[in-house]
Amino acid sequence: MKRFHVHVAVDQLDESIRFYSTLFGHAPTVERADYAKWMLEDPRINFAISRRGREAGVNHIGFQVETAEELAEIRNRLDAAGSTITDQADIACCYARSDKHWVTDPSGIAWETFHTLGEAVVYGDDSRETKITCATTVQSVTPSVGCCVPSQVQERARRSCCT
Repeated sequence: MKRFHVHVAVDQLDESIRFYSTLFGHAPTVERADYAKWMLEDPRINFAISRRGREAGVNHIGFQVETAEELAEIRNRLDAAGSTITDQADIACCYARSDKHWVTDPSGIAWETFHTLGEAVVYGDDSRETKITCATTVQSVTPSVGCCVPSQVQERARRSCCT
């Protein structure tokens, strides 16, 4: 069964955790110094927030699946849609290890489809930083080795919004 995923960049993590905990009616499932995640059943959503060096707003959206077969099914649909797909295997991101596929939609919105394999003790590889310029807005994104939006997906999003 699929779970919708939304990842939002926030300015004030503590205030946002209090807000979303009240809105959702319970504390985060995962809480770290720079990240929090709620695994909600009603509605069925994986909702994450983080302070990851970019402007506040939606970082990316997507689907979390429960099996490798579901992930392959979605990848086949993305391929049939003609999307340029960035594949990642057993990548550490958002304190989890996952197999992932990334695309950008025709409007430049980053979509992530992923199957979680287990936990990770780090958010991701924060050794690189990439700048995205859209119109007059400059957003600083810490992509890591694919964590949270890989650089090639960011470039497709930049081209989509800036051309």
